[in-house]
Amino acid sequence: MIAVTGANGNLGQLVVNGLLKTVPATQIVAAVRSPEKAADLRALGVQVREADYDRPETLLKAFEGVEKVLLISAVVPGQRFRQHKAVIDAARQVGVKVIAYTSMLRADSSSLILAEEHKETEAYLKRTGLDFVLLRNGWYLETNTGAIAAALAHGAIIGSAGLGRFASASRADYAGAAVAVLTRDGHENKTYELVGNHSFSMPEFAEEVSRQAGKPIAYNNLPPADYATALLGFGLPKFVVDVVIDADVKSAKGELDSSSNDLSELLGRSTTSMSEAVRVALQA
Repeated sequence: MIAVTGANGNLGQLVVNGLLKTVPATQIVAAVRSPEKAADLRALGVQVREADYDRPETLLKAFEGVEKVLLISAVVPGQRFRQHKAVIDAARQVGVKVIAYTSMLRADSSSLILAEEHKETEAYLKRTGLDFVLLRNGWYLETNTGAIAAALAHGAIIGSAGLGRFASASRADYAGAAVAVLTRDGHENKTYELVGNHSFSMPEFAEEVSRQAGKPIAYNNLPPADYATALLGFGLPKFVVDVVIDADVKSAKGELDSSSNDLSELLGRSTTSMSEAVRVALQA
């Protein structure tokens, strides 16, 4: 059996649906913190089991009879490594054979503040002796397209990325990579740097939104402090704002760009383009 943690989330649901194309529903465990919120997953015929990263006893039950686990990284900074360790320990205790982990691009060398707990998790996973697969996901296209509605309303996209480039891919692309390593042989103890095939800058992104929307959309590059003030004013939590600012500033140093083809090779196709992501977002 294959268990997907965080299966109620956007990425987790995509992975479960992808697995269903090749794996019987009875062999898929949707491991979720709140089973009462998993009606959609139950309707697919998969097993829904409680798996709370903060309650190790639920993890032990969730992984009973499971051979492979996809550990989708936790959300709250400062809590991630502790929670990931609980998942890894429970999986090892009940005899799971392989853990695939959604890490981040170049986690072992990245200077992004997001990287530290991913680096810790990778190191701990390797020390357990379990077979592992490290899925180092790059930036998500949805992070960029999520700003389109506000851009159309105000005529501008704001940020602090300058001409920094983003080798972003879609959430569906990253889910497809996870499905590939969970359902095919030969991925044990490998590390994949997963990014889109074509990087872009934020001015290029704004230009593409302008072209497809048929109205001028500017990219306004702000000093980091001003951008932070704006994001906090929109109601974003400070820990999210800190991550966004850090990523924007460091994109100018190439932290979110890469020429890796690992993702497209796992998918057997090109990754979702920025222009396609913009088209889908505008339709929505």
